[in-house]
Amino acid sequence: MTAPEFHVFLSHGLESGPGSTKIQAMKDVADAFPGVTATAIDHRSSRDPEVRFRQMAEAMSEAGAVPARTILAGSSMGGWVCAHTSSQTPVLGCFLLAPALALPQYPQSSPRIQATFTQIILGWEDDVIPVMPVLELARDQRLPVLVLPDGHRLENSVERVASEFRSFLGKCLAV
Repeated sequence: MTAPEFHVFLSHGLESGPGSTKIQAMKDVADAFPGVTATAIDHRSSRDPEVRFRQMAEAMSEAGAVPARTILAGSSMGGWVCAHTSSQTPVLGCFLLAPALALPQYPQSSPRIQATFTQIILGWEDDVIPVMPVLELARDQRLPVLVLPDGHRLENSVERVASEFRSFLGKCLAV
């Protein structure tokens, strides 16, 4: 058996789990690409962002994932985990949904995202993560952002998120 060409690691939010609707929708998209192994990390053992960051690093290490062939995708706190991971270990892709960025209560809340490809998706009606600070972070780092008429969970935009993720993976895997 040969090793997968690419790894996709999915990181859920604070109040959800690896089986959440968005994470599973993105996992299904990733699983449809040949040569991709998609892993939904279970962070429910801790609410601490730093612990979840270490869980991501451990999952990547255990899988033998090569950062240049690794895509991270996360929602809310999982978005922070992915962004922070990419700031420490440059990866191929970073796909962030309503990421917990630019929040004073989070450690390193404005990480320098170091991914070859990045996409941020937010909801205008997000009542958890303020939209403007994330837009400012994206502007400062020149990152693409899509803002949808939805709330924090992007529950009315799951099909759009899956479609955007499919397109994003297509760009990442074409390298």
